[in-house]
Amino acid sequence: MRAETYKRMKRYFIWFSYDGTRYHGWQIQPNGVTVQSELQRCLSLLLREEVSVTGAGRTDTGVHARRMAAHFDTGAQIDADVLAKKLNGLLPYDIGVYSVEPVSPDMHARFSATSRTYYYYVHTIKDPFLRHYSLELHYKLDYELMNQAGRILLEYEDFGAFCKAGSDVKTTICHVSHAQWHQTSPHSWYFEITANRFLRNMVRAVVGTLIEVGRGRMTLDEFRTVIEGGRRTQAGESMPAKALFLENVTY
Repeated sequence: MRAETYKRMKRYFIWFSYDGTRYHGWQIQPNGVTVQSELQRCLSLLLREEVSVTGAGRTDTGVHARRMAAHFDTGAQIDADVLAKKLNGLLPYDIGVYSVEPVSPDMHARFSATSRTYYYYVHTIKDPFLRHYSLELHYKLDYELMNQAGRILLEYEDFGAFCKAGSDVKTTICHVSHAQWHQTSPHSWYFEITANRFLRNMVRAVVGTLIEVGRGRMTLDEFRTVIEGGRRTQAGESMPAKALFLENVTY
């Protein structure tokens, strides 16, 4: 890149949402359509240059985002509001842009983020309008006991027990600041968890382990032992991706 072009480069944040049902996650994959690849494709077409997009995190295949952030650099002169409208006209139906905003060059969608919040949804009756975005359960759960277990999460920093085996992470340290179940109707709940970062598959593994507690198949002491042991094989199963949403990213 020529020096004069580099000096003209400006950084922008995109705030957007997506239904992850038909995507192979956020990150570009060699043999699958991803949210990142679609966003880059549309930006490159509109700006008439190759654009690289960096997201606030990596959601897995089938996981959704209610409010996701990403940044990109461009030398093109753009109107951010107009670009947001044009993106919405070009992007697939299941990706929607809220806004495009100019930011300082040192703002980074991933590394400048201070927290991420995820919700995991469950329900206990057959509801055709929830089937794609919530997990239908057919057993009773003790949500108060599950919330006690959720508060235990706040006492620890190493969550290797909930990290997908084989993940190429340098550290399994995360700072969880909130973990709680909320009831939204007589038949529906969601689990809310906030942390500075999350490991691959972590939220779905945490939910699966909390459900073991809620079913009476794991005590609170055993829940502690799972965390302290750091072994993925001792934790609960990973719950289906369709009920997991990235709700927000803060900076």
